[in-house]
Amino acid sequence: MFKKLPGDETRKLVSTTPDTAVVFRPVVVQTPAIVTIVILAWRVLAGLVRTVIVHPVAVAALVVPVTLTLLYGWRVALIVSTVLASLLIGWYLGDRESFTSCVGWRLLAFWRRIWIYRRHWQPVMVISGLGRHLRGRDYLPRLVRVECDSSADRVTVRMLSGQAVKDWTDRADHLAHGFGAPACRVTIARAGRLVLTFPRSDPLATPLPAVPVPASADVGPVEIGRCEDGTPWRLKVHGTHVLVAGATGAGKGSVIWSTVRALLPAVRAGLVELWALDPKLMELSYGRELFGHRYAATPEECADLLDEAVSVMQKRAARFAGVRRSHVPTVDDPFVLVIVDEVAFLTAYQPDRALRQRITAALATLTTQGRAVGVGVLAALQDPRKEVMNIRNLFPDKIALRLDESEQVDMVLGDGARDRGAHADLISPRPELGAGVGYVRLETSPEPVRVRAAYVSDTDIRAMVAARADWGEAA
Repeated sequence: MFKKLPGDETRKLVSTTPDTAVVFRPVVVQTPAIVTIVILAWRVLAGLVRTVIVHPVAVAALVVPVTLTLLYGWRVALIVSTVLASLLIGWYLGDRESFTSCVGWRLLAFWRRIWIYRRHWQPVMVISGLGRHLRGRDYLPRLVRVECDSSADRVTVRMLSGQAVKDWTDRADHLAHGFGAPACRVTIARAGRLVLTFPRSDPLATPLPAVPVPASADVGPVEIGRCEDGTPWRLKVHGTHVLVAGATGAGKGSVIWSTVRALLPAVRAGLVELWALDPKLMELSYGRELFGHRYAATPEECADLLDEAVSVMQKRAARFAGVRRSHVPTVDDPFVLVIVDEVAFLTAYQPDRALRQRITAALATLTTQGRAVGVGVLAALQDPRKEVMNIRNLFPDKIALRLDESEQVDMVLGDGARDRGAHADLISPRPELGAGVGYVRLETSPEPVRVRAAYVSDTDIRAMVAARADWGEAA
């Protein structure tokens, strides 16, 4: 009646109750106990070694007292622990920065790895759809490393085979709320690995005072604010072109005036010339003395000044041809920075069609040929749509301040920028919270960086104008 087959599958079963479900037992493979023990022991050993390598400070803080207690008793362990704690407190009071860098952030990373990320890893991965539950087993992305600094956690993960970066960027909100963070940004570490950045606090929540005028003349990347990780934000203007997009009151003036302020020593040394186009007659006119006769306000004057910049560029290109491939600022050939406030007024809203085409052609010529010979463009606009600014892709470096619509983020920073965490449309419209805050996408990296430009007040601009007048008198 019965026939034994692999897996004890029952065949030719005759039942008097046809409605009864027939249950078949699956194949059961008996694994030798020694194999199971070896595998478990290897996993435990590998986990311990990995923990020691990744978290040496936290492991030492736990292992040293326990070892001393077992070897010499609790009194010796208490004395040694007290001495070490006193030394650490003295180190913290004497040099807080080095202490937090070597000890503090490592201990915090160890704690947050265990209490925040490891504890919630499985439910967050499964519910967000980044994990898979197949045949009674959970397949989860691997939590590789957790690093902390003063403002954020950086979590390195290894994706499951077959996953794409878009799978993670589409679920950034799920990850942020799942781990109790206000936001989550996804960046690529290398093939198969991602870095998830979870901010703990916002170092850019308060306005920044104007950056002091540099002591030396430098046209390299100039400091104009601060990045989200607390490091100075240095904007490259020589050898590139920069487009700044933001709604009214987003802080475009902060970017422009901070750049002008940082270049003042180079202007005094004759290594930089600032040319200003101010069709709104509001922003740059307050410090027009800084630009001398290179200041234009009416559309006709703006067109003439742009044509003059093109002429300077073409003359330099003719002299540099076959001699040099890059520009080094000198007194004879200074770096020329053309600053255009509200460029859309000249390229899209200008009623004179011939004048509009002339300005657009000059800007296109400068942005395609100017940076190799030391002529750069720093342009600001409110509306980044293609029909408003059809040459926006000619600007290698772009800055997105507060924008009105989510679609505008990708218009400024490129496709996929918002999915990678550039939420420029969510920046607060309150000046004290959001003015000058934005995201930067550089030519050399597709990943957006959150920054805030320093606020240059009217008093600061008047002081800059007065200093410029003193230079003229001294000359």
